[in-house]
Amino acid sequence: MSRHDQHRGPRELCTGGEWIYGRNPVVEVLQAERRTLTEVILPPAEKGEADEISWIRQVARQMGLVVRTEDRRRLDQLTHGGHHQGVAIKTTGYPYVGFDEILRDVENDENATVVVLDHLEDPQNIGSVLRSACAAGVTGVIIPEDRGAGVTPAAVRASAGASEYLKVAHVVNLVRAMEALKKVGVWMTGLDWGDDAKPYTEIDFTGRAGLVVGAEGAGISRLVRDTCDFIAVLPMLGRIESLNAGVAAAVCLYEMIRQRKK
Repeated sequence: MSRHDQHRGPRELCTGGEWIYGRNPVVEVLQAERRTLTEVILPPAEKGEADEISWIRQVARQMGLVVRTEDRRRLDQLTHGGHHQGVAIKTTGYPYVGFDEILRDVENDENATVVVLDHLEDPQNIGSVLRSACAAGVTGVIIPEDRGAGVTPAAVRASAGASEYLKVAHVVNLVRAMEALKKVGVWMTGLDWGDDAKPYTEIDFTGRAGLVVGAEGAGISRLVRDTCDFIAVLPMLGRIESLNAGVAAAVCLYEMIRQRKK
């Protein structure tokens, strides 16, 4: 065992920061290079270990990070029972950007896309939306500072690490942020239902576009809904009445791509 691969007791683990866990999320954290990293927990080194584990071990050593092993019980504690696959990395918190940065990016791109999360609380849904947003080339994501979950380690895990490549801004007031986006040419569409809702395929998503995704169960709040230019609804032909936020957002984001390619 090398001096890098040594076991340290629970009391010796450094405090502060957060643990990102799971093989893919840890790989993406290392590749994105947006966070300050301190140490990595990996299974003991052995011949024939998985390629991702070997790559993480090599890169962590090159970066001068401490590489350690921990028993499963302790790793379960550190990751709050998350699906860690025996891998975790100690980092600073999520690197949010300022809203002004996203606003500038939107002004400089006539085909910019912004996703607004209206007080989502389930990190699985947040991670799912972030993964779809990254895949669809979204310019930025806006989330409120209060009454909603941020980009937590659980959300990073649910995004499979895609969150590390996105610009996400915390804002105090969603409505104010939406109005600022509208002033630079963004047409805001909320995912909801009601008499004023149109099928999502009938919304014009070309040009600068914003997609507002409501909270689980409650949907979009009244003031946020009133600030939207359009309300889009997805057809529900079976026995269920709605899709989860992550799936609904993905459907609309790829409708945007379809329209713009057309």
